[in-house]
Amino acid sequence: MIEERNTEFHHVMPLQIRFNDVDKFGHVNNTIYFEFYDTTKTNYFASVCPHVDWEQIAIVVVKIEAEFMSQIKANDHIAGRTRVSKIGNKSFHLEQDVIDTDTQEVKSRCLSIMVLYDLKQQQAIPFPDEWRKAISEYDGLA
Repeated sequence: MIEERNTEFHHVMPLQIRFNDVDKFGHVNNTIYFEFYDTTKTNYFASVCPHVDWEQIAIVVVKIEAEFMSQIKANDHIAGRTRVSKIGNKSFHLEQDVIDTDTQEVKSRCLSIMVLYDLKQQQAIPFPDEWRKAISEYDGLA
């Protein structure tokens, strides 16, 4: 299902489990994982490509898939890890996971294919060289 190309995560972000994230079964509901992925994705791009004009450019998810390996309980300590594994002309692959920071166990893994989108022109746009360079250097892509 999810294919890994890069072998290291350089972007790791602690995540907070909120009271409402936990369902009546005592674990984090699977829909909340996508909120974790959104939070870490936003932080990744703010760190790696800090000068993006988000009023002009958007990043649009065109495909997303997740695997759930192990449940997360309310008192677990977790973090989200994010990396770009492949950059194309207008799209890129984003790999993410949620780990238990005490055990390093991967709780869930996600792969997204994303497209850069010009909000004014309402169309996909080529990947800017500045982004390509910054991401490639950060994530160690060839």
